[in-house]
Amino acid sequence: MVAWNVKGCIIPIITPFDDRGEIDEPALRKLVNYLIEEQAADGIIPCGTTGESPTLSHEEHHRVIEIVHDEVAGRVPVIAGTGSNCTREAIEMTQAAEKVGVAASLQVGPYYNRPSQEGLYQHFKAIAESTSLPLILYNIPARTGRNIEPETVIRLAEIDNIVGIKEASGNILSAGTIIKGTREKGLDFHVYSGEDAVTFMILCLGGSGCIAAVGHVLGKEFSQMCRLVWEGKVEEAREIHYRVLPLVEALFCEPNPTAIKQALKWMGQPAGTLRLPLTQLSPNGMQILRTAMVRLGKAAEADCV
Repeated sequence: MVAWNVKGCIIPIITPFDDRGEIDEPALRKLVNYLIEEQAADGIIPCGTTGESPTLSHEEHHRVIEIVHDEVAGRVPVIAGTGSNCTREAIEMTQAAEKVGVAASLQVGPYYNRPSQEGLYQHFKAIAESTSLPLILYNIPARTGRNIEPETVIRLAEIDNIVGIKEASGNILSAGTIIKGTREKGLDFHVYSGEDAVTFMILCLGGSGCIAAVGHVLGKEFSQMCRLVWEGKVEEAREIHYRVLPLVEALFCEPNPTAIKQALKWMGQPAGTLRLPLTQLSPNGMQILRTAMVRLGKAAEADCV
């Protein structure tokens, strides 16, 4: 098995766009440092869904990975989002990211195609065989239209360089089944919560942390929650879970990363614009987010305009 022991709060970084809709490189570099220095990121993922990867050209996709890898400068692992619903394309993007020098790759389940479980297995197997990078699977059936079933994940975990999964189905039983099944086989496989509202529960089942969009705003809290569970201080971790939950829910009141970008602006960080088909937060969404941020002390009322 390929060695991999990254645990904690891994943050899928947004992609800031300027007023012309182009990648804002200075803003992206500033955000990298903000996530590491102020939000205690244990890893950073460029070009995930939170980074609006479906709107990036191949050239932009590769450039974002290069910028993030360069600015991180080895301080935390960089895990490049290089998945696709085209196996050949995923292989090409993964190999390009490997040449940049990233630590690992995040591979989303093929979307739209709705492949069988055998198709999913063969897709990820082909990518794994094309690279020496550790691969983290990404299960988010609400977006892809197909669940990667626990049995398929456990089977994939036997491939040397498939080292973990971002489990964003929201199904706690599935997460537990994967953790139990891989441990019974003696596999060092990491389950990361990809549904931020259930991170505490997955940690208690034996999860390795989270890949959390809310880490842009709540990275320190989620990192601390992880460590408290691992230290056996479950009551303290539970307190954090319930305290931040209203803001977690508010940050997903509209399609991600709409609210994340608005929250960053209110916190004085560069977030830039959104690319269509995403549009800015609605007035109702603004109110929901504003209320949650002010109550948790993440922004002053006067800043939320």
